[in-house]
Amino acid sequence: MAVQTELTNNPSTVDLGPAAALSCRECGERFELGPLFACASCFGPLEVAYDLPSGSPDELRKRIEAGPDNIWRYAPLLPVPSDVADKPNLNPGFTKLVKADNLARELGVTGGLFVKDDSGNPTHSFKDRVVAIAVEAARAFGFTTLSCSSTGNLAGAVGAAAARAGLRSCVFIPHDLEQGKVVMAAVYGGELVGIEGNYDDVNRFCSELIGDPLGEGWGFVNVNLRPYYGEGSKTLAYEICEQLGWRLPDQLVIPIASGSQLTKIDKGLQELIKLGLVEDRPYKIFGAQAEGCSPVSAAFKAGHDVVRPQKPNTIAKSLAIGNPADGPYVLDIARRTGGAVEDVDDEQIVDAIKLLARTEGIFAETAGGVTVGVTKKLIEAGLLDPTLTTVVLNTGDGLKTLDAVAATSQATATIRPSLDAFRAAGLATS
Repeated sequence: MAVQTELTNNPSTVDLGPAAALSCRECGERFELGPLFACASCFGPLEVAYDLPSGSPDELRKRIEAGPDNIWRYAPLLPVPSDVADKPNLNPGFTKLVKADNLARELGVTGGLFVKDDSGNPTHSFKDRVVAIAVEAARAFGFTTLSCSSTGNLAGAVGAAAARAGLRSCVFIPHDLEQGKVVMAAVYGGELVGIEGNYDDVNRFCSELIGDPLGEGWGFVNVNLRPYYGEGSKTLAYEICEQLGWRLPDQLVIPIASGSQLTKIDKGLQELIKLGLVEDRPYKIFGAQAEGCSPVSAAFKAGHDVVRPQKPNTIAKSLAIGNPADGPYVLDIARRTGGAVEDVDDEQIVDAIKLLARTEGIFAETAGGVTVGVTKKLIEAGLLDPTLTTVVLNTGDGLKTLDAVAATSQATATIRPSLDAFRAAGLATS
């Protein structure tokens, strides 16, 4: 049975722009817009169905390009009201698509390599995108408290967005997160609660809280607001294609935590094709996981359709979801597009973080190390074609995961303040 918190607004009068209904991804049954996340008939996940704009693709492109330099330029394609850009929010998105020529030379990529660097968002991760959409749903449904279960980045994004929107926040995290992420989640003044256990334990607790009177009036961005929240990841697809001159990339490498980001990027690409905004041609999607939490990668390699949960043990804590909700859909997309799902170990993650920093001046958090490391591994295995245009996602800032590289990123030398000491250290150049 779908869980629904009592609304202060009538779902039939809610203004969420082109959003028309919620649709079950499994059986196709449709529901009125509301804080629902599971189908009442088959328990399948719900997602937003749209009445997308009709008319000339050229006119829609012009409308988008005339919009603000953030995700609200795509408001006609998102479940948000038309006046969303005028409301108090953090205005995330339209981050840099970096042409990574130095990294391309290191990896042997000749077809064009790009890094979509989402560390430039307000709280320095892609989570600002998804939370911005969830905030609009929370406003529409009359929620007064914004909440989530989080591996770190989402907690900070919710805290910041709630503060800006004038909402209360209370977020839940595993008790052993990186200190940088704990501080960033706490600084915005909302409640931050550590749960003894891993992310899956936190998520189970939040699912119980949402069905309890204690959770009345709470909008959990990745539970009862999940269908709307997930749509924010589509904006990555929109931006990448627009920044490439309104064309599809040939290959994308995307990190996997719950798997929602990957599935929604694919959804966004398919919408652009349907609307005629990009030419319909093949593209491949590759998923990237850390070896210490790689249930989707394991299922892909074994040829399975079911993802078997794992207990996470990796430095890539933002990807440490042992039972990813969208895992089966990730498998479908990787196989449908001719891609793959691969994983790298902690040492390879650290090496990849440093490689990206050394070649492109981008300091990625551990999830970015996973995508770069997997990209390297896929090329070496002959699974990713180096002659094709490839986009790699960096979803967060390395300042949040300093511990991962601290031991191997220290001062080259400590010397007295004299030229003789500098020469003696062998650091002088001719």
